[in-house]
Amino acid sequence: MAYWLMKSEPDVFSFDDLVAKTERGEVEEWHGVRNYAARNNMKAMAVGDEAFFYHSNIGKEIAGIMRVVAAAHPDSTAELNAKGEVVWECVDTQAVKPLPRPVTLAEIKATPELSELELVKLSRLSVSKVSEAEWTLLCNMGGL
Repeated sequence: MAYWLMKSEPDVFSFDDLVAKTERGEVEEWHGVRNYAARNNMKAMAVGDEAFFYHSNIGKEIAGIMRVVAAAHPDSTAELNAKGEVVWECVDTQAVKPLPRPVTLAEIKATPELSELELVKLSRLSVSKVSEAEWTLLCNMGGL
């Protein structure tokens, strides 16, 4: 299993929104990503991989954990390129659980063991990798 961090602005789509969809038996297509590195990260995801749900812009915190439930597929919100191909792909996700205590960006930046976390080093990347050691530490920081 691989670990990831995926960002969303909570006033657009929050972790609570994902929980509500999951409780209705629905999945969330993680659509709208228009960055090649983030897209490639989603293409590398496998069903069963887990990701932190990060509230960007408002809150700036890891709010919960979600799971990839469908591998990369064409993004339904993407337009075709000049060759008539879909360039942008996405995965489908469902909520797993909230963190008992959200982990803020300030806490992450103040933790030396997380200095190499892509959230810190590549702050504009909306879908990033998380190492197993980083995952374990962040889960512990969040009360899991």
